[in-house]
Amino acid sequence: MEKIIFNSNGTLRLTELFFELLEKQFPVSSPYSKMNCRYPVDFAAALSIHVNHLNRCLKDSTGKTTSQHIADRITREAGRLLHSSLWNVCEIGYCFGFEEGPHFINFFRKHTQMSPNAYRKMTRSMLAA
Repeated sequence: MEKIIFNSNGTLRLTELFFELLEKQFPVSSPYSKMNCRYPVDFAAALSIHVNHLNRCLKDSTGKTTSQHIADRITREAGRLLHSSLWNVCEIGYCFGFEEGPHFINFFRKHTQMSPNAYRKMTRSMLAA
C-alpha cells in the first residue's frame, strides 16, 4: 500500500476516496470490460472536484501524482493478468482503456522495463522452476 502522510482531514479523506474509487475497478474479470476511470480528470469528475485539487492532495499526502498512482495500479493489475490469465496482450490492454495494442505495450514497457510478453514468459517460468 502507498505511504500516506497525514496533512489535513480534507486531504486525507480525498486521498481515501480516490483510492477507494481506483480499487473498485479491480480485479478485472473479463477481457471485454473497461475501466470507467482511466485518467485523473475522470477521477476528479467522479469526486466532484477539480483535477488540480485532486493532484495537489495526492501529491501532498503520498508524494505521487494522480497519474502515477493510476499507472502503478494498472501496471500491477496488468502484471497479474499477464501471469494468471490466457487473455492476449491486446485484450488486457483494452481492459485498461488502450484501444491499440502498441499503446499498451509501450505503457507496460515504460513502467516495467520489459514487454508484456517478456513479463508473461518470465513470471510463468519462475512459477515452473
